[in-house]
Amino acid sequence: MNRRPKVTVLDYGSGNVRSAVRALEHVGAEVTLSHASEDVLNADGLVVPGVGAFATVMEGLKAVDAVRWIGRRVAGGRPVLGICVGLQVMFEQGVEHGVRTAGIGEWPGTVELLPADVVPHMGWNTVKAPEGTRLFDGIGDERFYFVHSYGVQHWNFEVTQPAMKPPLVTWSEHGAPFIAAVENGPLSATQFHPEKSGDAGAGLLRNWLGTLR
Repeated sequence: MNRRPKVTVLDYGSGNVRSAVRALEHVGAEVTLSHASEDVLNADGLVVPGVGAFATVMEGLKAVDAVRWIGRRVAGGRPVLGICVGLQVMFEQGVEHGVRTAGIGEWPGTVELLPADVVPHMGWNTVKAPEGTRLFDGIGDERFYFVHSYGVQHWNFEVTQPAMKPPLVTWSEHGAPFIAAVENGPLSATQFHPEKSGDAGAGLLRNWLGTLR
């Protein structure tokens, strides 16, 4: 791609969006911070950030009709990248403090409290990326920065169409294994914060930009 890829960072009230904008600009993207439908739908790539509670993020996404726009992009094969709670809401549901909240439901699974002696899981950790990964190409041995108390600890995705490639799942561990990233056609997401992960995070964002068309 000769021109700079156009990326929209979804602006729906989630914190820490400015660092995501700066990180994407640093690796060569032309970035717009917006929730306007034309910016969300027409960008080469959409980034869905997320910090805080699962239910609060879902409320914010619904308030700007983003759930519908995300679904339209994924159905049309247009790249989307979720970050932190932006990964979690792509799953069926989240359970926090006994409250069960429906997610976007692109993937099966439940976001639950990590069974660790210390939460949140905060700091640098390694990941185990699968063969064929594009997000972690050349950086699979690096450490990434996590800040979360909840995660998806089980993966049960049935491929129903013979031509469909199964999603690539990257794992990490804190108290138990949990999903650190998923690559599923146009939809990718990371539990860690690439924008806070130094050179490794920049490498991942650069790899993701390379998948945009």
